[in-house]
Amino acid sequence: MFKKILIANRGEIACRVIKTARKMGIKTVAVYSEADRDSRHVELADEAVCIGPAASKESYLVIDKIIAACQQTGAEAVHPGYGFLSENAEFSRRLEEAGIIFIGPKHESIAAIGDNIASKNLALKAKVNVIPGVNEAIDGPEKAVEIARNIGYPVMIKASAGGGGKGLRVAYNDQEAHEGFSSCVNEARNAFGDDRVFIEKFIEEPRHIEIQLIGDAHGNMVYLWERECSIQRRHQKVIEEAPSPFLDAATRKAMGEQAVALAKAVNYQSAGTVEFVVGGKDRGFYFLEMNTRLQVEHPVTEMITGLDLVELMIRVAAGEKLPMTQEQVKLDGWAMECRINAEDPFRGFLPSTGRLVKFMPPPEVPGAVRVDTGVAEGGEISMYYDSMIAKLIVHGGTRDAAIARMRDALNRFVIRGVSSNIAFQAALMQHPRFVSGHFNTGLIAEEYPNGFDAADVPHDDPAMLVAVAAAMNRQFLKRNATISGQMRGHEFQPGSDFVVLIGDEKHEVKVTAPSPREEGWDVEFSGQQYAVRSHWQFGKPLYIGTINGEPMCMQVERRGLVYRLFHWGVQADVQVMSARTAELHALMPVKSAPDMSKFLLSPMPGLLTQIAVTAGQEVKAGEILAKIEAMKMENVLKAERDCVVEKLLASPGESLAVDQPIIAFK
Repeated sequence: MFKKILIANRGEIACRVIKTARKMGIKTVAVYSEADRDSRHVELADEAVCIGPAASKESYLVIDKIIAACQQTGAEAVHPGYGFLSENAEFSRRLEEAGIIFIGPKHESIAAIGDNIASKNLALKAKVNVIPGVNEAIDGPEKAVEIARNIGYPVMIKASAGGGGKGLRVAYNDQEAHEGFSSCVNEARNAFGDDRVFIEKFIEEPRHIEIQLIGDAHGNMVYLWERECSIQRRHQKVIEEAPSPFLDAATRKAMGEQAVALAKAVNYQSAGTVEFVVGGKDRGFYFLEMNTRLQVEHPVTEMITGLDLVELMIRVAAGEKLPMTQEQVKLDGWAMECRINAEDPFRGFLPSTGRLVKFMPPPEVPGAVRVDTGVAEGGEISMYYDSMIAKLIVHGGTRDAAIARMRDALNRFVIRGVSSNIAFQAALMQHPRFVSGHFNTGLIAEEYPNGFDAADVPHDDPAMLVAVAAAMNRQFLKRNATISGQMRGHEFQPGSDFVVLIGDEKHEVKVTAPSPREEGWDVEFSGQQYAVRSHWQFGKPLYIGTINGEPMCMQVERRGLVYRLFHWGVQADVQVMSARTAELHALMPVKSAPDMSKFLLSPMPGLLTQIAVTAGQEVKAGEILAKIEAMKMENVLKAERDCVVEKLLASPGESLAVDQPIIAFK
């Protein structure tokens, strides 16, 4: 077994590999860019080597620097994680030439099947059903339009070396095909160093289901069941689960055996995933691609099988045989994973960068709740890398039990300082289509066509929000009453009658103290009594207790005079005040927002890569104005209407803040 391995990655997956290596008694070496100097994976590793500037192409994607770090530290093997160089055949070959073991498949296998175009051709030779398309690199946007017309819209334009939703566009007409091709080429070149792009038919209403497999150097290979990955936003996975609520035993077996046959055709060794698109009516499945690496969503497979995939990868790379046969692979219960990303779901899921002022994941419970993360409280979410903060994984005996456990865990996941998609994840967990299991990859686009809004998530029991807000406010006033230095005989005496405002709703409530032996408050409104019991103290982000004897956990935060409550995907801003204050509040004028209609504002923090117009230029609606790159994604800003450019307020290469003016119009 190896004595020391290097992890050629960063963030969550680097920490994940270090955890298993430590369990196996293997020392670890972290590599880091200048932007990651204080990152968690650097702190956890036994050694760390700086490999260059923040940009990936100058650090994590430079093969020579990774090999030099191995030679410097004496690392015998390299685990690539996912992304970066994990599916780069040249990287695997160079390591082999340097006498360093690649903890992954052989470079011949990566070259044969890891490339999307080559894998399609291989699948055809193996008589595996593939989606109609052109399995050759396309030369230019005009050719892309011609091919798309021949296949028939809609089409999917996809980078050959793509993954993680990067370098991918769906086009429904000639213009989208032309623009989508150019964007895919740029994204692929920046993210993977490979700008080859191909086109295939886009199958509408599909399910995205993948088969996890692992093989050794002795000819043994097993599949570890499937993962349902159909809950996607803009082709990026949001929620994954195992097993799939859609597959029957016969389809599961057929897909697993086909995946194994495909991998054996290239003498595949290590962990890998074969992705299929599955028809919603007949369960017909078609080969999409094979990812020759560990997947982001591998923990759900680990939860239902009891296996450590990273450990298996390390053991296989060291020449050991797989410890189980296909018949010995168990399928126990149900697992789900939510990707917790630094993005604002209430602002069109725009990236959010900055410092993690507070980071409190739910407590981990072996076999039930797991949190994989590469950050810690006080750390920084950088614009240079992807937006993932953590992965929240749960396991239950049934699918319903897993959903209930995930809802509870999301309630307890506290993140402050940057925005996160936790509210959106919680909303999905209770969406009828998701709960029923009857969904496809179009669920999010179909159910949230205008983006995500708080109004999309009605609370199951709105009275709970009123009761908790009233109890919190009374607790706040109780604390105020104990402030020293008050004039004798004129001490502050909190009342019991209040008005709770939630949006346009007004609730009159009475709050009284229970018996001295109980912590909490009795809240009465609309003729109902709510016994709110909690040991909560002002300043704590979680309000944990009971309401009428039923357990509850709610995230709470006081922002000025407003209480922000988060529960089951609902994010509500609540005000609690006296009746007279409520009367006066209703008379207060509402301050109008400034008119910014004549400015192009940056919708997110990011790097301004291009301004496509000049001062004095006449611009037509739909024309490209600027491009911003953030978290490895290119965002194109277009004119909403005909206009004339007055002044450029930012320059290419400049780092932009949210809502920063870029262009002024006449």
